[in-house]
Amino acid sequence: MRRHERTLQYFFFGQDFADGLRVTLGILLPTLLMAQFGQFELGLTVSLGAVCASLTDIPGPVRHKRNGLWLCTALVFVVALLTGVARLNVWVLGGEILLLSFALTMLLVYGARAGAIGSAGLLIMILTMDRDLTMPQLASYAGLVLLGGVWYTLVCLLFFRIRPYRPAQRALGECIHAIAEYLRLKAEFYDPETSLDRDYRQLVQQQVTVSEKQDAARELLFKSRMIVRETTGTGRRLVLTFVDAVDLYEQITATYYDYAALRQRFNHTGVLADVARLIRVMAVELDHIGLAIQANRAPATPHDRLPELEQLKARIDRIGEEEPGSNLVLRKILVQLRNLHQRLADISRETDPTYRAPAPNGAAEADYSRFVSHQSLSPAILLGNLTMSSATFRHALRVSVAAIIGFAVARLLVSGHHSYWIVMTTVYMLKPGFSLTKERNIQRVTGTLVGGLIGVAVIWLVPNEMVQFGFLLVFMITAYSFQRLNYVVMVTFLTPFLVIMFHFLGIRYVAVIEERVLDTVIGCAIALTTGYVLFPRWESEQLTTYMRDVLQANRYYLHRLGECLAGGTLSLTDYKLARKDVYISSANLAAAFQRMLSEPKSKQRHEAEVHQFVVLNLILSSNIATLASAARGGALPARPAEALKPVRQSLMLLTESLRKLSPDEVPELAPLSTAPAPLAAAKPAPVGEERLLLEQLEFVQKVSNDLRKVTDVVAA
Repeated sequence: MRRHERTLQYFFFGQDFADGLRVTLGILLPTLLMAQFGQFELGLTVSLGAVCASLTDIPGPVRHKRNGLWLCTALVFVVALLTGVARLNVWVLGGEILLLSFALTMLLVYGARAGAIGSAGLLIMILTMDRDLTMPQLASYAGLVLLGGVWYTLVCLLFFRIRPYRPAQRALGECIHAIAEYLRLKAEFYDPETSLDRDYRQLVQQQVTVSEKQDAARELLFKSRMIVRETTGTGRRLVLTFVDAVDLYEQITATYYDYAALRQRFNHTGVLADVARLIRVMAVELDHIGLAIQANRAPATPHDRLPELEQLKARIDRIGEEEPGSNLVLRKILVQLRNLHQRLADISRETDPTYRAPAPNGAAEADYSRFVSHQSLSPAILLGNLTMSSATFRHALRVSVAAIIGFAVARLLVSGHHSYWIVMTTVYMLKPGFSLTKERNIQRVTGTLVGGLIGVAVIWLVPNEMVQFGFLLVFMITAYSFQRLNYVVMVTFLTPFLVIMFHFLGIRYVAVIEERVLDTVIGCAIALTTGYVLFPRWESEQLTTYMRDVLQANRYYLHRLGECLAGGTLSLTDYKLARKDVYISSANLAAAFQRMLSEPKSKQRHEAEVHQFVVLNLILSSNIATLASAARGGALPARPAEALKPVRQSLMLLTESLRKLSPDEVPELAPLSTAPAPLAAAKPAPVGEERLLLEQLEFVQKVSNDLRKVTDVVAA
């Protein structure tokens, strides 16, 4: 199966498309049903409540989703009533917009789902503020909005009841798909024709994607008691497969070498091209496994690559015969390829419905809970963020000011039936960081212009209303399928959906397009200006925080390795928690660096040095993972005191770097001392392997020193 075909299948079997279908059904069905009884307008109001509720329908455990939907439904009902009363006086309405914009945006301190509930409250406020309703009409309107929220909540819960494992399967499939792409990019490092700098940039970007997908799968699997405590095989297989997929990702990241030297030394042999080819075909096989999980079918048995690995071994042995000892690195690559082949076979076997996964015990369930964050809803969190040092507080201030400016412009300067579009665009285009605000504004204007042309073309070229409704349905499904995947695609298809809908309502669609484009441009201009002028949050100001988190995570990760080399016991759970922190902090840093590059040039700081820091961090964590894998396998140096020396030096260098970034926030680590007797299970590595391990520890020290130098420049 070709790569593009797999991408399409991942989309159609994925969570985004499933959500698009569910949201479309939940929103459109009330209008269609009530239109059959001549109550089209009432149906639209019910659908409006469903639209608001759909904003909180984000991936996550069903318990969190259920609570979020019910809270959202109640909030939307209350805000609709308040806004309907406030609109009777323009000054009262302006005060409500100012206060609610601030308060509902501050809900972001409680996480993404709470932030989505706040967005739903803002949406119903904006859509209600221009409705001319009497008190009885307002009560009916708010009741219908409430009914729409209840309807959508029940639809969501029904879908989960029918197919409870599908969200977890889709999240796991997307996670494996991201890891497969990461593995494919790793193959490029062995291809002498590629640029190593470009390879590192692509790998760092993909690392962000892998981290996001792992977090999504981890939340669904480890926070769902039904899956963790599953008495049948499905939930246990999902958890076991995810754990092995994360271990596989560690193995992939651990395969770091000096690729420039590797290319220079072995390019003429042709063996690196064979390594790259084998990694690529294994990446394709891993991708097939992820697709099978996402499509809820048994995966095909991976091809037996042992004959190819034996041929590669013969070529590596011949290189060693020509120059004894020169092929040690190639032999390690071969071992890692064999381990990768075995892990693919294990994951494929575990996803088979006939495989009986062992039931987790209580201790395992407790361990799983340590890998997910637990959001506190304490009022103290909100109160603690009511300060200018809080990014959320500053963002809430920006949103409230921008909203009141948009409201004033809509009332005083713009005449139109849908002037609330200005406020809506302003509020939803203003993001916590300027880079994302700028990106969203460009996407919004582009999508609106292109989508408007598509809508006009459909109405002009397709006069049949049934066919137009078919286009409306396709546009709606596509828009909601891409609402989290690609914003510009969402806007591009949402605009023609609105144009056709207004056409059905008898409103001049050309006037609608003109008004929507004008309101969009005005709203984007207000959002962009406010984001730039009022309490801006530049990524360059936040980078030191992300760098500090990365250094702290790698420092703790290396300390775990040092404890093992010193003869201590390496707790698997503690080790994996340290590894998880490294992955997450590294992805956060890489994402922040990418955002900084999209900001105004005058606001960027130390671009070259930060990029170097990101790459060095990737190299450091890869080498620590390699050494930790060897230590967990029992291959410890025969002279642990000699091995601990570069570890102590590296820890000291990382601590110095941390003090440069945060002098008062460097926690102490327990000193490393060699145990009186080595572990009984530990086997000293062979002489050649021990030399390679010691060289790698010295390389870790060198990378730590390079990180310190880069940190000195950034912190200066």
